[in-house]
Amino acid sequence: MNLDLVTLVVEEYDAAIAFFTEVLGFDLAEDSPSLTNDGRPKRWVVVRPPGGGTGLLLAQSDGTEQDAVIGNQHGGRVGYFLRVDDFDAHYRRMMQAGVEFLTEPRTESYGRVAVFRDLAGNKWDLLSGE
Repeated sequence: MNLDLVTLVVEEYDAAIAFFTEVLGFDLAEDSPSLTNDGRPKRWVVVRPPGGGTGLLLAQSDGTEQDAVIGNQHGGRVGYFLRVDDFDAHYRRMMQAGVEFLTEPRTESYGRVAVFRDLAGNKWDLLSGE
């Protein structure tokens, strides 16, 4: 058993794809036309870390209820954890791309960590490798 996808509500597909692929280095696994449950057109957009693993289903907001959670899908808490092999290289690359870091890198019992926001404002931990 594995957790295949986690939904991330985004304002707009293309900006989210650019952030996750160009800034964070994810792979675009799928971008296909699809339909909502009531038959309206949408896209099925999945990004995954290189090499696989749990993917993010980037779901463009579809109304005021979904608009309300963009950037705050975890009530202000860190909701996503990105573990990378080369922490310093990723941190530098993300800083150069203009990613907003809320904390300076620090060392914890589980490794190096720095909190950042994605393009919508959701909080993530950037974590050093296993």
